Amino acid sequence: MQTLSLQVGSNLQTTLSPRLQRAVKLLQMSSMDFSQVVRDALDNNPFLESEEGSLIAEAPESEPEPGDSLRVPDDGADAVGWGAEPIARTRMVDGEGVFDTLQAQTTLADHLLGQLNLLSLTERDWMLAAAVIESLDEDGYLRTPLPEVGGLVPMVPAADDDELAVALRRVQALDPAGVAARDVVECLQLQVPLIPGDRQRVLAARILRDCLPCLASRDMPAVARRLGVTVAEADAACQAIRRLDPRPGWRFGAPSVQYVTPDVIVRKVRGQWTATLNDAVVPKVRLNRGYAELFRRHRGAEHAELGAHLQEARWTVRNVEQRFSTILSVAQAILRRQHRFLAYGAMAMKPLALREIAQEIGVHESTVSRVTNNKFMATPCGVYELKYFFSRGLATASGGECSPTAIRGLIQEIIAAESTAQPLSDVEIARQLSTQGLQVARRTVTKYRQLMKIESAERRRSAAHAA
Repeated sequence: MQTLSLQVGSNLQTTLSPRLQRAVKLLQMSSMDFSQVVRDALDNNPFLESEEGSLIAEAPESEPEPGDSLRVPDDGADAVGWGAEPIARTRMVDGEGVFDTLQAQTTLADHLLGQLNLLSLTERDWMLAAAVIESLDEDGYLRTPLPEVGGLVPMVPAADDDELAVALRRVQALDPAGVAARDVVECLQLQVPLIPGDRQRVLAARILRDCLPCLASRDMPAVARRLGVTVAEADAACQAIRRLDPRPGWRFGAPSVQYVTPDVIVRKVRGQWTATLNDAVVPKVRLNRGYAELFRRHRGAEHAELGAHLQEARWTVRNVEQRFSTILSVAQAILRRQHRFLAYGAMAMKPLALREIAQEIGVHESTVSRVTNNKFMATPCGVYELKYFFSRGLATASGGECSPTAIRGLIQEIIAAESTAQPLSDVEIARQLSTQGLQVARRTVTKYRQLMKIESAERRRSAAHAA
């Protein structure tokens, strides 16, 4: 028979406190995201201040009376503190704000609407064309189906398919050519009239209509056979197509370029590689000693919220120091093991595991994993993410280990030294690696070649013939 019973026991279990969980989350953030978190803390916590300038640098010399409060001197524009008017401190240029003198970026929609306003259109036609323009993406393509575009415009009666098609053609006739296309082929077809020479225009239109797979594979003999022309004529028409712009919308608006700001900078000082923190990414934040001292003197039971702010401010300052101290320790440990990479290039990269760095600096392996995530190191060879220096070892014929990064560098050198008339296939590259004691499969060579964005042997041969 089954019976029910109660048992009492004790066990130990490791749990992360909410504050420790938050510290772990902040540690794996990029420097940009972490700086934003610190800026938000500066805005919301009165006990934090930026080191560039503080509202109260020191505690007041005299003890304030119990009924007194902190007052900001009312002496006009020279006042420093919360009472100062930020707008009055704005730099003026010829009576205007400094930002009023900057050139405004013209977006693709503004450019097209400016042309649309010059056309003699009815209000209904203008609204439909404007709806098409507003539906374009940053590449200049219309990814939204036309019926959905028509549904964005409240009209009575509703726009039919013919009206929407006319509005689309009207937008496609605007500058830049190729805008409002539904796909890449249509975008290129809209730009065919820009190709000089009647003969090349006709051939380019036929290639885009009938020979698109051959164009993608750069098979010029096949294109010539399909069109009934010489290989030279087919190649000239294909070259004209490649000079067209597949993303016409990129010419307008501010480019969305995401620049990488390195967390660590590596330099060679007196023959030794040294790593230092990049001051530009370290938030200049500190505890406001003046406010902390005032709170200590007048602390009461009703000030529990201010006490929590003070505790949070102290934790934030310690977290900033600990975060960048850990990043620097990890970067220095990596540098001690991979310094040959800086001197000799990718082929000198050694296999490296997270466990080795964790054991050296005395932290957990997961901490090293979080530190190397979205953190970058600037070296004389370029800017690399910290995790770039970690890789598992591949066994060699001599019994040693080789890093995949070193193998990729060796593959790149083999391809750079090949004959342009007879490019090496992946099988031949794998065979050359095996003669150097590196047993690498053909599919691995293909994967590494694609990671380095190197074309296949056939395409390299076609590019050499075209040149």
